[in-house]
Amino acid sequence: MTDPTKCSGCLICEYACSEIKEKSYNPKKSRIRLVRLGLTSQMAVACQLCEDAPCIIACPRDALKKSEATSVIMVDERKCNGCGWCVLACNFGSITIHDKKKTAVICDLCQGDPECIKACPEGALELTTEEGVAQRARTGSVKKILTDRVGGN
Repeated sequence: MTDPTKCSGCLICEYACSEIKEKSYNPKKSRIRLVRLGLTSQMAVACQLCEDAPCIIACPRDALKKSEATSVIMVDERKCNGCGWCVLACNFGSITIHDKKKTAVICDLCQGDPECIKACPEGALELTTEEGVAQRARTGSVKKILTDRVGGN
């Protein structure tokens, strides 16, 4: 998850990912992507570990599987032919096709210790759960209501 109020758009998360995964400082080879939200806001997006992952459903070669232990979507490179159906099916734009291997590239959370999170100088990235996101939204809503009431009196 990205806190867009903290994200400076520096791309360090992309560089860290590409270095760890591809041994190359090349954001195009990253498994996390910076998305610009207008002129002044941005956030990084990676695999959202969808419960009923459209990418898995779309794969005609059965090359994508979800880990039962971690929920990470894994690519079987022996089965994947780079057709791109998973790329089209992903609602978050989190999947790319490797330029040389011609197989799907998806964030694997660095085995539970994401390098992008450690590298982010602004602390804008966080590994969380659906419940964590929901709790943050509830807390934010309550704070806004209380602020509006106090400010309006």
